[in-house]
Amino acid sequence: MNWVTRSLAAAWGVLAWLSFALAVLFSLLVTTFLPGPERRARLVTGAAKAVFVMAGVKVTVSGRDNMPHDHCVVVANHASYIDGILLKGYLPARFSFVIKGEFRNVPIAHFLLRRSGSKFVERNEQSGSARDARQIVKAAQGGESLALFPEGTFRKERGVGRFRPGAFVAAVRGDLPVIPVAISGTRYMMPSGRLLPRPNALRIDILPAIAPGDAGFQDSRALAETARQRILAVLDEPDLLQRPDAAES
Repeated sequence: MNWVTRSLAAAWGVLAWLSFALAVLFSLLVTTFLPGPERRARLVTGAAKAVFVMAGVKVTVSGRDNMPHDHCVVVANHASYIDGILLKGYLPARFSFVIKGEFRNVPIAHFLLRRSGSKFVERNEQSGSARDARQIVKAAQGGESLALFPEGTFRKERGVGRFRPGAFVAAVRGDLPVIPVAISGTRYMMPSGRLLPRPNALRIDILPAIAPGDAGFQDSRALAETARQRILAVLDEPDLLQRPDAAES
């Protein structure tokens, strides 16, 4: 890559960050002053989509017909910080995102995410984790549509890791269909440890629902593995659980 190409890529990365900053500023104004959670959610969804539109990112969404109009639980692979912004922009506004509890320690992010309908799950402190998990199950039982990244975090290496069962426990207890979603391209655009994103096309594959009446639905761990395998089937990434050194998590 010559210096011209590197300079253009860096300039695009700055443009992408500016697009994100504008979307965050707009979303902060909306969530601070606009009453009504549904209206806030719709406008924040539009702002998240605008990040990619303003930066000229090509986003392809396939399988829209697989997304039910009723409430459901969306689960997706996780490769980058971009994933959450991407799904927020391209999923229906009714979805509440379940975010790792560490964001409670980031005041602006916590305020924006909470006011736009996100929920938080503590991963490290046992009593907090149990309390948050009960709240997520309660939300599912109340019929809310939820979106989660069941791997819990992302890594620089390519591949899909173990899915934690929490999202699937919520789906089973809420009697809600699970919609697996495969995200492609975000790991290259902004992998773990990279500061400037680089231009790349992105893709969202919305896969057929795993319905409450399907075989294995009542077993949350079997349901998690079924969703994971469906996502792996359309991703060009390896199954990290097939490595010899794969450990229980």
